[in-house]
Amino acid sequence: MRNIHIITDSTSDVPAERCAELGIQVIPLKVLFGEETYLDGVTIGKEQFYEKLIASPVLPTTSQPSPAEFLEVYERILQEDPEAIIISIHLASVLSGTYQSGVIAKSMLDEQADVTVIDSKSASYGFGVQVVTAARMAREGASKEAILAEVARLQKELSLYFLVGSLEFLQKGGRIGKAAALFGSILNIKPILSLDSEGTVQSVDKVRGMKKAMLRMMELLDKDFGNERVGIAIGWTHGEETAQELAALLKNKPNVAFIEFITIGATIGTHVGPNTSAVFMYKV
Repeated sequence: MRNIHIITDSTSDVPAERCAELGIQVIPLKVLFGEETYLDGVTIGKEQFYEKLIASPVLPTTSQPSPAEFLEVYERILQEDPEAIIISIHLASVLSGTYQSGVIAKSMLDEQADVTVIDSKSASYGFGVQVVTAARMAREGASKEAILAEVARLQKELSLYFLVGSLEFLQKGGRIGKAAALFGSILNIKPILSLDSEGTVQSVDKVRGMKKAMLRMMELLDKDFGNERVGIAIGWTHGEETAQELAALLKNKPNVAFIEFITIGATIGTHVGPNTSAVFMYKV
């Protein structure tokens, strides 16, 4: 049986220990603080990043991996295992050129190489779930076709909602306008944000105050899944109080199979800022 190798990038926010357990290979994005360049999750850890983010007077920027970096990973796998099947799952193409770098790298390989590059149409653990599921299925001997079908299902059926501590970072990153950020800050308006079917950030609702925002998020999740059995991942950037409150609201729901926790890494954290919390929910 041919081995299936799962590749992702650091924006999937799959915990390092799970990557090691499941053999997931991660291509890091870069985070730049002025002249200092760091590899997300490699040369800068999550705690170190948020300490720098809070202290820095200038918003950091991010940079996607180059096609050459993808090519190096693909070629190494194929040299070690010429019959390898590679499934490479990446950050939504509307948010980053990371997916396109993977596509270009694939075009540079021999035509016989079995490499599938997937635009996850999501971010953070919204596609980390796709990556982990694919890796588990590969370990259990599932076919390439079965894995791709399950990844496609998760893309369509996973719900992602997040609350930001401040609109400042989305505004500086060009995700919302300056007036919207100022208006929200003055009135304590908390937008409930999500991603559309292509991965673009969108506002689902706006309420005043964090408590009301969390309760409204619960209503939206109930609307999406009703009584269907679900798995939940809760993530945060820096400051986990809101995430823990969300977990407390969710843990007693009879249809919740499990709740897991993840820390959102440097690349996504650059754009949403500290004190952001997210809920990822999907049918199991």
